[in-house]
Formats: sequence, structure tokens, C-alpha cells
Amino acid sequence: MRAIKDVDPAAKFRFWGGDQMAAVGDGLVRHFRDIAYMGFIEVIRHLPTIMKGLSACKEDILQFDPDALILIDYPGFNLRIAKWARSKSINVQYYISPQVWAWKAHRAESICEASNRLYVILPFEKKFYADRNLEVEYVGHPLLDAIAQFKPNENFRTEHDIPTEKNLVAILPGSRKQEVNILLPTMLSAARQHPDKTFVVAGVSSLSQDIYQGHFDQLKNVHLVIDCTYDLLAESHSAIVTSGTATLETALFDVPQVVCYRGNAINYMIARRIVDIDYISLVNLIADKPIVQELVQNDFTPEKLALAFSQIAEGLQRKKMKEEYAKLRDVLGNAGASSTTARLIWESVGSSI
Repeated sequence: MRAIKDVDPAAKFRFWGGDQMAAVGDGLVRHFRDIAYMGFIEVIRHLPTIMKGLSACKEDILQFDPDALILIDYPGFNLRIAKWARSKSINVQYYISPQVWAWKAHRAESICEASNRLYVILPFEKKFYADRNLEVEYVGHPLLDAIAQFKPNENFRTEHDIPTEKNLVAILPGSRKQEVNILLPTMLSAARQHPDKTFVVAGVSSLSQDIYQGHFDQLKNVHLVIDCTYDLLAESHSAIVTSGTATLETALFDVPQVVCYRGNAINYMIARRIVDIDYISLVNLIADKPIVQELVQNDFTPEKLALAFSQIAEGLQRKKMKEEYAKLRDVLGNAGASSTTARLIWESVGSSI
């Protein structure tokens, strides 16, 4: 949104999104936390709400009558919107391709058909689509833009009463209530076994602080910060991270990490049957090899986490991980995804405005 405003300062937005989008434009219709359901069971349980959301979204788009509809990932919802919008001759720009390479690869063609342009952010995605004779735009990863623009808070520790003389261990438990409740208790087991270290939980303002504090159990070496993840990573010696975008962010900050994930047992069994990938973390997926250790489902235990954490705290494995991080940054290239995508969107729709 910022990059589009650089291209066209008069651009107006109406959007479903989060706090960062609301900070750029004043057209927030619905916050993403109201529709962010995770897992097959949760989606089925909230299906009536999702269907009402789809109808409301379509009606709102028609009333706004946009020159371009920009969809970002979130395939369960956005692909339905994309197909509908194309039937209404609305210009659909799909930014950040859904991860069909992980599951339902046959949907690649339908995604391209539902989009005027499809933008991909991972190096191997360009080849994935090319192998199917489909044309997409590879623009690079937007995290490189966000990190390049980040300016660390020099007073981060003092402002949050965090000891200045100790190495910090970042705990990133995810941004959904369900993730935090499932993952944080086991993550905090590391804090109980290492009272000499300072652990800092990265919280988000879209969740109540009580959700985090309820798991701390009077641990004196655990602190909570809200909406300060980059400041925390800039200060961190190592990290325990929930699988997702945060794994790549942690790597780009050069922080050795253990990646964790546990979900609903039924969701996990379904996912195992339909997902065709060797890794769950973006770091390993991009590198196509195990750079960071992944503790998934039944392997995510206090005992295995303690062992994995001790291996990245110091020594050869820590050194090797940092070397692989450097190679990963070379593969991803330079910042500029946002400006490149904004320019391409403008080229696609500007002539008709």
C-alpha cells in the first residue's frame, strides 16, 4: 500500500486487513482477526461465518467499484473472491501466490485463470509455475523490504525492564489465540530449565495480554513485549519460533532458531495426507535442506525442545546455521518486492483508469 502510494499519491484503498494496513489507509472494513481460522476443523466449525463474510465482501467490492482488486495469499477465501471478481470483469491482482506447490498443485492453473496477474515471492515458485506452462511475476520477498526499513529501538531493553547484561532468547508463539494456547506452554518449558537465561515472548496487540500471562506461571526470567518482534529479534541470541513467516524473519535477523508446531490431531492427520512437502519452515523450504531443526506434533515435547535449544545456544551447529543463513539471503536477493509489485500493478491497471 505504501509503495502504491509512492507510484500514485492519490490512490485510495478499501480493505480487509490488519493494524499495519490501517496505519497506511483509512478504509479498513473488517480486521483479519475476525476471519483468521486455522485448521480444517476450525474452518468447518465457522463455515456459516465465513460464508457470510464472503457475501459481505463481494457486496462491498461492488459498492466500492475498484480499479484493481489486490488479493494477498489466504486461498480458501481469496480464490473464491478472485473467481467471482473475474466474472464481474474486475481487474484481479493476486499478490503472494497461495502455496499450491505444497498441496493441490492442480489448482495452479485455476489460480492463474482467476487473476489478471499473479505475483510470487519465493524463488522456486517461478519454476513451479513455468513447469506447468504458466506465467507469473517473481518479485522477491517483501520481508526484505520490511527488514531493510526497520530501525531498531536503542532503548528496547530499558523500556521493557529487560536485563541488559544477559543474552535474550526470543519466543515467537504465533499470532492466533489457538496457536498461543497450544504452543506457548511447551515453549516456556525451556525457560523453566534455564533460569539463568532471559526469555522474551513476542506478543501481538490483536490478542489479549492475559492469553500470554496465563501461561507464565510466575516465571521470573520471562518477559512479554507487544508488537515489538523486530526489536526483539535484533537483540536476540537465539529463538524458539512457531512455523510460519516468523521463521524466515528470524533467519534474516541472523538468529539461530528451533522451529515448532503442533495442531489439532485431526487437522494434522488430514494435512499429512494432502500436503506434499519435506519441511514446514520457510527457511528449510527455500534452501531445500534442513538448516533449522523442526519439532512437529508429537516431536514437540519439552525434552526434545530442551535438546534442540542447547544445540543452537553455542557450538558448531550454531555456527553452521549462521553460515546457511548467509546463503539463504543470497538466494532471496535484495529488497524491492513492494515497489516492484506496485509498479507492475500500476502498469496493469493504469491505462484503464
